[in-house]
Amino acid sequence: MASTPIYSYSDVTPAIEALAARSLQNSCIDPDDYVRYDVKRGLRDLNGKGVVAGLTEVSEIVSNQVVGGKTVPCEGQLFYRGYSIEDLVRCSLQEKRFGFEEVAYLLMFGQLPTRRELDDFMDQLASYRTLPKNFVRDVILKAPSADMMNSLAKCVLSIASYDDKTDDISLPNVVRQCMQLIATFPLYSVYSYQAYNYKEGNSLYIHAPSPELSTAENILSLLRADSSYSFWEAHILDICLMLHAEHGGGNNSTFTTHVVTSSGTDTYSCMAAALASLKGPKHGGANIKVIRMFEDMKQQVKDWNDEDEIKRYLKALLHGEAFDRAGLIYGMGHAVYSLSDPRANILRSFVETLSREKGRTEEYGLYSRVERLAPQVIGDERRIYKGVSANVDFYSGFVYHMLDLPLELYTPIFAVARIAGWSAHRIEELINMGKIIRPAYCYVGQRQAYVPIDQR
Repeated sequence: MASTPIYSYSDVTPAIEALAARSLQNSCIDPDDYVRYDVKRGLRDLNGKGVVAGLTEVSEIVSNQVVGGKTVPCEGQLFYRGYSIEDLVRCSLQEKRFGFEEVAYLLMFGQLPTRRELDDFMDQLASYRTLPKNFVRDVILKAPSADMMNSLAKCVLSIASYDDKTDDISLPNVVRQCMQLIATFPLYSVYSYQAYNYKEGNSLYIHAPSPELSTAENILSLLRADSSYSFWEAHILDICLMLHAEHGGGNNSTFTTHVVTSSGTDTYSCMAAALASLKGPKHGGANIKVIRMFEDMKQQVKDWNDEDEIKRYLKALLHGEAFDRAGLIYGMGHAVYSLSDPRANILRSFVETLSREKGRTEEYGLYSRVERLAPQVIGDERRIYKGVSANVDFYSGFVYHMLDLPLELYTPIFAVARIAGWSAHRIEELINMGKIIRPAYCYVGQRQAYVPIDQR
């Protein structure tokens, strides 16, 4: 066989381009076939309603109600194990404590902890919030990536080699593994960013976590050179973690968790698969798009108080004439919610408080106007089958921006929160696992006779 030239890993050669073109030529499915075979693309019907693929007791999303025998949209609600997310957030603030750890306990174990149980749980997480000797040097600091989600997945798969019971899927062992991952996700995320930042020519900070601090506090302490943060900074980040910890079994990464768990694989492989799903810009990276859209908007809209000028920009977005020309207003609309996203409603009031602390009330005013005007513009310009409102990504990106968190960490912080929900769903799938999840696909290609290679 003739020798071939050596290319770098990132080269796309003419030969690869030709093979990709062949794939395109031979892999296109007629859109009419989806109707002919009654296939619910994306596991959704024509109205966007998800196809029921399983049962869960972990969380519930409410976006409509039955009135007079008809299903009509209602204000969105989110429940963790039957408890309203509004109540969980409000009580943690009233009691002046951080709530993410309580939410993680509730999701995984199905009931609210007593004060003693919560203290023991947090102590256990603190004891797990450490990494094996030389792990940072050998795994994280070597070959750092500009993509923190890839780095996070690499850490998760690498840490499996330090576990003598990696493939043991007994319930106690999986609970132990999940708790360790909940504790260490902030370390993997922040240390991976610090390694990348150092590679880019900046100073390297590797702070040790503090056992007495919450998850939110540790994130800020690990990330900042002086480890300092304010009361409101830590609490609003904690609220973000609570809001992102879980969102029903039907979101892409949680469904991935169920699918992969059903195969009987180990916890580390399962969570790496969930991370791969969350990394996609259609899932976990939406708040980055919101931030970049607003950065462009602030350049194009000269008077942030002029609603007509804001409307013109929003129309340009929908017509594919502004920002990334994708025809989307990022942060508006949700696959499930219509009238409102309860997570966005919760964040809104705290964002206003933080914007005053950070001296960014004018920006908050712009966000508020866009939130109010965008549904009007979308309603005028598009035919929509359900209501449109701001989703949690609309405000979470602004929160992270005000906290001076780097864009590279926006999606990993989502993962730091969602690992709690993934853990709960993995445990639920293991307990109730009967069959491997295996959906059917209809073959719509042509059968052909084999032709010997010399006759092609």
